[in-house]
Amino acid sequence: MEHRYKVWLEVSEASVRKNIRTFRGLLDTKTQLYAVVKSNAYGHGLLQFSEMADRVSVDGFCVDSVVEGVKLRTHGITKPILVLGYTLPALYAVAAKNSITVTISNNEALVAWSKAKAKPQFHIKIDTGMHRQGFQLEGLPVVIKKLTKSDVKKYFVGVYTHFAMAKNRDDKAFTQKQLGVFKEVCPIFEKAGFNNLVRHASATGGTLLGNEFHMDLVRVGIGLYGIWPSAELEGQLSKKITLVPALSLHSVISEIKEIKNGEGVGYDMTERVAHDTKLAVIPIGYWHGMPRTASSVGCVWIGKNKAKILGRVSMDMIVVDITGVPCKVGAEIVIYPLELAESINASPYEVITRINPLIHKKIKDLIK
Repeated sequence: MEHRYKVWLEVSEASVRKNIRTFRGLLDTKTQLYAVVKSNAYGHGLLQFSEMADRVSVDGFCVDSVVEGVKLRTHGITKPILVLGYTLPALYAVAAKNSITVTISNNEALVAWSKAKAKPQFHIKIDTGMHRQGFQLEGLPVVIKKLTKSDVKKYFVGVYTHFAMAKNRDDKAFTQKQLGVFKEVCPIFEKAGFNNLVRHASATGGTLLGNEFHMDLVRVGIGLYGIWPSAELEGQLSKKITLVPALSLHSVISEIKEIKNGEGVGYDMTERVAHDTKLAVIPIGYWHGMPRTASSVGCVWIGKNKAKILGRVSMDMIVVDITGVPCKVGAEIVIYPLELAESINASPYEVITRINPLIHKKIKDLIK
């Protein structure tokens, strides 16, 4: 096969569909499924992945910024979009124009929203114990007072929180504590006249913990990409639930050579071979998202054969040991992010979200 790109990503639509069906199967029919596509859809391509998820009929999308939301709108996605991250007040008008819902999580943001000429709808975020974004409980009376002073009912449409430790079905204590706090908060808003608010708390981990955490909608990110949010949940549920990784990273062999026992490879000669060795040069490096920590430990696949990285990962190249591996210049190589993350003792989240967004993306198993 003649390749047009030196490096490309492949995302399997069949895998994405299967993962979405898996999570749908965990939910009550009244619970909505929002796909979290922030950070370039966790490296899978914001537009490409979102268009797939839209075809499979998720109920809405979560992004990190208004900019991401606008990209979805300009590419034909009409379903609800919720911005989870901080929104600059200057972008409230843009959010309103594009029917993008923002998160309000502190008094300064609420004041800025109240002064905006064009106001988007918003969800209030509550800090129930994670201590990142969110209003704390002791501040709620002030929040309620500000909300009831102005006509905000058509704008204030949801309230949510985020779990800090939703990763183990055998240890739900802190998650249940957070949920308990959140369930105390919701009636406070209802008592103030804010009825029919959308309530949500669970990302992928909370969704997998059980339906007591699901509420009106769940925000599933890493699970839709076929990756478990924790080793504990994978160990507890993998016999009942199958998640299929959707992404693989591809390149080609650009050069082959042989070196003698004791010779070094790459910058600073950090690795010297212990025998006569056949090398393949591959035009992929840390610019593309291959971590430098994969130096001398990561691997690639050439057909059914595994080849270890030798020496330093460079900006645009790696060298691998192909001694005994049948291959030639132009042969395709594959890197699996989960395997790569394990080899460098890193979080899969970090590995996939650091893949360069400029890399060409190919959708496999396209279903029309």
